[in-house]
Amino acid sequence: MITGHVFIAISLDGYIARPDGGIDWLLSRDDPAEDHGYDDFIADKDMIVMGRGSYEQVATFETWPYDRPVLVLSTRLAGTPVPARLQGKVRFADLAPAEAMRAMEREGVRRAYVDGGRVVQSFLRAGLIEDMVITTVPVLIGAGRPLFGELPGDRSLSLVSSRSFPSGLVQTTYRLQA
Repeated sequence: MITGHVFIAISLDGYIARPDGGIDWLLSRDDPAEDHGYDDFIADKDMIVMGRGSYEQVATFETWPYDRPVLVLSTRLAGTPVPARLQGKVRFADLAPAEAMRAMEREGVRRAYVDGGRVVQSFLRAGLIEDMVITTVPVLIGAGRPLFGELPGDRSLSLVSSRSFPSGLVQTTYRLQA
């Protein structure tokens, strides 16, 4: 059975990006000498699923950062061609979370990295997230795109681990309870 997993950074006030999608507050604190656990996290993931906002932000990077196939969930991008430099790496689809998971499972995907605010929110509402690694950046940006949104009810989590880094980032791993 396929499972969804989150690895994401937030500001201390709970935002994953500025209102315009900017993540300068995060990138300015990136320290290549500091291992934040991404390599270990991604090692057992078969595919990445993200929303249009995350895709458009990552697509501006000089180098495509992913070595796994990426499924972008977007009504706006579905049916449009993938840029030439990303052919074979990315595809667009207009699917609800459960449909996306079934489609990935049919392709043999067992563990999917779920990324992007609205996508994470929709997968949480659908009960499709198994665990979340949330790295809190010690900055208040005051406004932006929140990680969490409305849920149909409380979602209980259990703490798996927590660690801090010399830069002041704090990373917490939670498992969602059934």
